[in-house]
Amino acid sequence: MRRLVFSGLILSGFAGLGFAAAAALAETPSLSPDAKPLLEDAKARFQALPAIPAVKDPATVARIDLGRRLFFERRVSVDGNVSCSHCHQPDRQAADGLAKAIGVFGRENARNAPSIFNASLNFKQHWRGDRESLEDQAEKSLLGPASFGNPDFAAPVGRLKTIPAYGPAFSAAFPEDKDPINSRNWGAAIAAFERTLLTPSKFDAFLHGDLQALTGAEQAGLRKFIDLGCAACHDGAGVGGNSFQKFGVVVDYWKETGAKEPDKGRADVTKSDADLYVFKVPSLRNVAKTAPYFHDGSVVEFLRAVKIMGKTQLGVDIAEADAEAIVAFLGALSGQVPASYSEPEPYPDAPLPH
Repeated sequence: MRRLVFSGLILSGFAGLGFAAAAALAETPSLSPDAKPLLEDAKARFQALPAIPAVKDPATVARIDLGRRLFFERRVSVDGNVSCSHCHQPDRQAADGLAKAIGVFGRENARNAPSIFNASLNFKQHWRGDRESLEDQAEKSLLGPASFGNPDFAAPVGRLKTIPAYGPAFSAAFPEDKDPINSRNWGAAIAAFERTLLTPSKFDAFLHGDLQALTGAEQAGLRKFIDLGCAACHDGAGVGGNSFQKFGVVVDYWKETGAKEPDKGRADVTKSDADLYVFKVPSLRNVAKTAPYFHDGSVVEFLRAVKIMGKTQLGVDIAEADAEAIVAFLGALSGQVPASYSEPEPYPDAPLPH
């Protein structure tokens, strides 16, 4: 079975409908005859986002709070200007709006920065899956030449140790460690914070049984998304993020996206020709708000991205109305920015006066 892989993807109406009718369909919840069977089909392929458990353990609470601070901490980068939030901005749904992320000293990353929201649902991290977990990704980002730019872990750890307030903060978050300020705990704290960054949407309400949570247009798009085969890869709670697939199953992807230099994808990690142009299937949560699309940010237009995926993965020229319907459904995957996703007051460089 050929599988459809979206790599990051509102609606302008349906063919044959007048403007008023199309607008009503797009904006008004609808209890259509297909709603119940559509819900059953959706529940067979997707899961609603898990609830964030209430945290009472003091060390865990301290770890999440520390992770939030570290996520916005710029002083660990070699130029003092880059934090995790530099490429995952609160006002851009935790992405950055660039084709490829820009790190220290204006260096360009090799690939587009995906949203960090719901990243805890991914089975691997990074487009090529070369980071095993949120902890692994956060820790190794300290050494990324175009992210934090440090030559070794000792450099950023040393900077953290010069900021007095981090001593008790790390001790509270990792009470069993005699020397808690280290790169491993940096990764663990940031990962603890990132696991709280879930963004439930009205699609989750639909999966929980609210048949009127999606508009008629969104329901039509969900039906088309399933029937075309998109959900073969973009499934689960993340609507993707849990497998690897080749980008360009039927047609070389760069012929459709216009990318000038094809990215070998996972093959550069595994050194296997079987992984040529293979990437992690991204989650489509919040995709309507995280343009540009694909691993190289080569496509800005949402609708065009949908059509490219039909062509490259299925060999299908998706009709305009069908593509618009899919875009409408994908818009229903957008959630609210978590309240905690904002920069706290930074710790001062010197001790506070007593």
